[in-house]
Amino acid sequence: MRFHTQFSLLILTVAVGLGGCNSAMQAYKKGVRHFEAGEYNMALGQFEKAGKGQIDPARLNYYTAESYRLSNRIAEAAPFYQKALDAGVGTVSAPDAATKAAGISDAAVTDLRLNYGYALKAQGNYPAALAQLQQYVDARPKNKVTLDKARREVETLKAIAAISAKQTDFRLKNLGGVNSAGTEYAPVLRGDELVFTASRKDVVYKNNGIPMTGLYKVKTGQTPDETGAGGPQLFSGNVFQGDVNEGTPAFSKDGKAMVFARGNNGKRKGGADVDLYLSRQDQSGNWGMPIRLPISDSLAWDGSPAFSADGRTLYFASNRAGSVGGIDLYRANMDASGRFGRPVNMGRDINTPGDEMFPFVAADGKLYFSSDGHPGLGKLDVFVATRSGGVIRIENMGQPINSPADDFGLTFPEANKGYMASNRAGGKGDDDIYLVESGQPDTTTIAKKDPPKPGTPGAPKVVRYFLAGSVATNTTPNNPLDSARVRIVDDANDATVAEVTTGQPGTFGKFPVQEGKTYSILAERRGYLTRREPFTMQGRSIPDIFLIKPETDTTFNVALLLDKVELNTKFVLENIYYDLDKYNIRADAAPELDKLVTILKDNPTLKIELSSHTDSRSPDAYNLRLSQNRAKAAVDYIVSKGIDADRLTAKGYGETQLVVKNARTEEEHQRNRRTEFKVLAL
Repeated sequence: MRFHTQFSLLILTVAVGLGGCNSAMQAYKKGVRHFEAGEYNMALGQFEKAGKGQIDPARLNYYTAESYRLSNRIAEAAPFYQKALDAGVGTVSAPDAATKAAGISDAAVTDLRLNYGYALKAQGNYPAALAQLQQYVDARPKNKVTLDKARREVETLKAIAAISAKQTDFRLKNLGGVNSAGTEYAPVLRGDELVFTASRKDVVYKNNGIPMTGLYKVKTGQTPDETGAGGPQLFSGNVFQGDVNEGTPAFSKDGKAMVFARGNNGKRKGGADVDLYLSRQDQSGNWGMPIRLPISDSLAWDGSPAFSADGRTLYFASNRAGSVGGIDLYRANMDASGRFGRPVNMGRDINTPGDEMFPFVAADGKLYFSSDGHPGLGKLDVFVATRSGGVIRIENMGQPINSPADDFGLTFPEANKGYMASNRAGGKGDDDIYLVESGQPDTTTIAKKDPPKPGTPGAPKVVRYFLAGSVATNTTPNNPLDSARVRIVDDANDATVAEVTTGQPGTFGKFPVQEGKTYSILAERRGYLTRREPFTMQGRSIPDIFLIKPETDTTFNVALLLDKVELNTKFVLENIYYDLDKYNIRADAAPELDKLVTILKDNPTLKIELSSHTDSRSPDAYNLRLSQNRAKAAVDYIVSKGIDADRLTAKGYGETQLVVKNARTEEEHQRNRRTEFKVLAL
């Protein structure tokens, strides 16, 4: 009897253990599904349950860290990144079935140290952040944008002591009457009302587990303590939509038109469904139903709008195609009828491989914005951009405006008084709104003095920029080319600023170049296609914080590779894609054809045959006709750009010249679906 009792207890114990393992695995699988759907807060709940079982700790902690990061809680991700590294993430030899199904890519694992570095920086642990980011850079990841971002951040962390040393006389006060345990941000003053974004709706956003955001307002009192008296009120019932996130309001000069962001209903992973909307106030003071602005990109995230001081330009942030980094700042001019022109990227002096958001243009023309790509103390720091003599200078606002946390959305409705948001320690909730005030200006009469001479104490540091390079064959290996003619052209006026012939090593330079300017470098040699390489000084200026010596010389090197050209030489054009069974030139194909237009302009005697090829998955006659139409469409596009039609021949080959015969994979079929040009005359 005793034996049977013990045996029964053993069975019960094993059953409970197996049940616990199954429960943990089920929670893990649910967490992965929530993660893949962009429901990161729900994923965290499941991963916490899964942690009580025997789940691979490397993958579990990796997913947990990524869930915190992608729901904008990056500082909380740091310990889980460390646990994932300790458990050997990326080196697991036999991951379980759920991990295989999750499909964690090698690139995502590589980016772990990049994200971990930013998480440590958000905690203020700068030495550890530097160590992680340096390891990421040393691994030489394939993504050039993130590699450039990491390299800039490494330099920033090396100079963090100098950045931290900048102190200003601004004072920050948490607006307790406005803030809650949720999130409040993007404060804008409109008359005697402070309009802001807050998470107070009834519907919870699955991404981060907090209520969805809407627009609210409070009366501003005579003193900061009175701001928010009586509690925030809904801004407008007509603007309010309960099942989406709404926020970041911007008002026209007369205060009767408002542009704001709306989206993130949770139906699309990553929050790419955020657009800009416009609402106008009628004579009765009521706000009209919002209308989506046509400058919004339906495939991108568009947000944090701001009007210029004169109300004629709208600034906003977007991650649309063509951005320099993640999220860039754009501007769009508005005509007298209220229609917006085409959005224009604000360039590499302002935009970086990181994110730039929350623009605000003050009455004096200064542009305030937040960025994690310029040298700063935290994930997002506040910066001010000024333009002088065609050169844009970017300056960190220093402490106490900036901190290791996210600091953003600074506005200055008055010269010495403004508002901003931050999730720094000591706040009331997640993101809080702060009053920003500076000390009274010094009215003491100060005798004018001549500016200090360069090299003397207090003088501005001087940087001289130069351009040098090399010319070689576009072969393996790259053989240096002497006797190549190189011209450096100022794109602003098409003037040649330098001309030289390469020597025996195939090198040239160095030549002075100016900040803010854009150049073209042309290399030509008999028997080779002339090559044009763009070079811009935008975004290349060394931040003052990195300058140690009174005078610094910096040389940029450019390598130009020339293609040897003979009759019937063929060149494959990359990224010329067509929709299935169609032959119209898509927008993403145009840039590659534009490169061919440039080649033809730089080589005015060149005549070519432009050929189109298909794969073998349709009837021969159909493929031949389709390829001919595609080749003709490409030629027509090139002619529309000013190239003489007599220099071009369109030829469709269908499937008669397959590069990969018996292709099976989609990649092999894509190699067959190519566009080429062949040299007919030199």
